[in-house]
Amino acid sequence: MRNHVGRRGRRNAAQPGWAGERFGAWLARPLASFHLIVTIATLLTVLGLVMVLSASSVEAYAGGGSAYSLFIQQAMFAALGAVAFYIALRLPLRLLRQWSFPIFSISVLALVLVLIPGIGAVHGGARRWFDIGPLSIQPSEVVKVTLVVWGAHLLASRRGAHLKDILVPLVPAGLLVCLLVVLEPNLSTTIALGIVLMALLWFGGLPVRLFVGILVSGLVVASVLALSAGYRSDRVRAFFNPGDDPQGVNYQARQAKYSLADGGILGRGLGQSRAKWSYLPNSHNDFIFAIIGEELGFLGCMAVLALLAMFVYAGIRIALRSVDPFLRLLTATATTWITAQALINIGYVVGLLPVTGLQLPLVSAGGSSLAITLFMFGIIASAARHEPEAVSALQAGQDGRLSRLLRLPIPEVYTPARADAPRKSAARGKAERPRQAPRRQPPAERRRRTPQSRGTNSLRSTRAWEPTYPMPHAKERGRSR
Repeated sequence: MRNHVGRRGRRNAAQPGWAGERFGAWLARPLASFHLIVTIATLLTVLGLVMVLSASSVEAYAGGGSAYSLFIQQAMFAALGAVAFYIALRLPLRLLRQWSFPIFSISVLALVLVLIPGIGAVHGGARRWFDIGPLSIQPSEVVKVTLVVWGAHLLASRRGAHLKDILVPLVPAGLLVCLLVVLEPNLSTTIALGIVLMALLWFGGLPVRLFVGILVSGLVVASVLALSAGYRSDRVRAFFNPGDDPQGVNYQARQAKYSLADGGILGRGLGQSRAKWSYLPNSHNDFIFAIIGEELGFLGCMAVLALLAMFVYAGIRIALRSVDPFLRLLTATATTWITAQALINIGYVVGLLPVTGLQLPLVSAGGSSLAITLFMFGIIASAARHEPEAVSALQAGQDGRLSRLLRLPIPEVYTPARADAPRKSAARGKAERPRQAPRRQPPAERRRRTPQSRGTNSLRSTRAWEPTYPMPHAKERGRSR
């Protein structure tokens, strides 16, 4: 009996290490990234539906309608987003790249049309929506995804090109989109588009000095826009003077903090929030994280942050494992955009940032944002299925239950296209024309040319974008030149 108890004690003591080893073994599976993305998207969407129902029921009923009206609308867009997620999984990458610019152009045209009186709908003093029956579609949410996809395709096609080819036409197109969104007006979405543009430039290999200059210029422009309008300047003033006007401009931020404090560690219980009884404006939308903290407590907030941390890990993992430059840029940019938007939302709810109006992805009420974000998650999940190990496993028949249930097609092996080949500058081409014996260079100079020896980020280095698959023979390279 004593030996049995001793063995059980030793087994329990080794339990944490054993669980960690099992989790590490699961992460080593070829389709672990794909399953992580699907799980995170599902959990955040379900949590969002539950919290929207809890936070919006009182306000919807007080407005004279059904207590489930906002929840039903959110559920409709969640179903639409699930369909969009599935379409993104089945969409061939070749077709996605081929149609990236036409779809981006259509989204920019939609931004122009929404500003025309009689076409765009006005809600809350802003002209941002197209009302189609019971649904309201916000084109500024669509343009986030189209800019990510087209920008990744453009930069992947111009690897190793001149600096001008990186900036043009991506930066002018991004600035045009931001200008159209500012005219709605919608500063929060403009900030999200700015994050997308800066992420594309960073991972596309823009020099650090120029990137910092553009970043500082963007921050200055955002500050000017934040102080230009009355309601935006009130938010900034309330952030720097939290004790002033507690029943006016500081009311919403103070109520959010009270709601979080009221939740404590374990929360008051699901559906037991006090702030949603008209004490916290926009509790189901911009400030839904405060309701999560009040009803689910500190542990519920930490669960949301843990899901976001897992998403960051999965997104970086997919970007680093992909051999397709397009998928690397796409996944890294989308991960940066979604994570930054979530952190900004949580930051102004807890009082670390001024209130901007950015929603918590997949959780806050907002049909267009929910459907578009789920479509973006579907593209990231598709990129996870195109990892080299995942492609090998799927071609070997190790597709798993989820892939068989969804009947997903087997991804194709990445082969470099002529459009993906790095462009050589004219000066470099002239230098290679005379066939002379190469000079022997010192070992230090050869090491200086290697990105890994300089400690360069593999996602930003131009030379690090070279594919890791076997290169063609010398004769084939001579023909391609």
